[in-house]
Amino acid sequence: MQVINIPAHEAAAQMQAEQGELLDVRTPAEYEAGHLQGSQNIDFLAGDFLAAVPTFSPDKTYYLYCRSGARSGKAAEILLANGFTKVYNIGGFEGLALAGLPVEY
Repeated sequence: MQVINIPAHEAAAQMQAEQGELLDVRTPAEYEAGHLQGSQNIDFLAGDFLAAVPTFSPDKTYYLYCRSGARSGKAAEILLANGFTKVYNIGGFEGLALAGLPVEY
């Protein structure tokens, strides 16, 4: 399977159509500076994401984002390699915020 990338301007509609978990894979400092409402922070660079994978349910849908979409793309690949099938990379935080997704600071 291949990672499905959803453009920022389509992310809100996709997340409304198919409910799921919203994962922010940036560092805690990046997360504290601003994040999407309802997201859970799991730091990809610190290895926290890899450690958390066994706690995720493969039956759920996951939407991942980071600063640019690179870390979230790698995180999505890890989920797919572990048997998850409903995994979406929705890109970078700034683009998502500009597209109108609700943000918390």
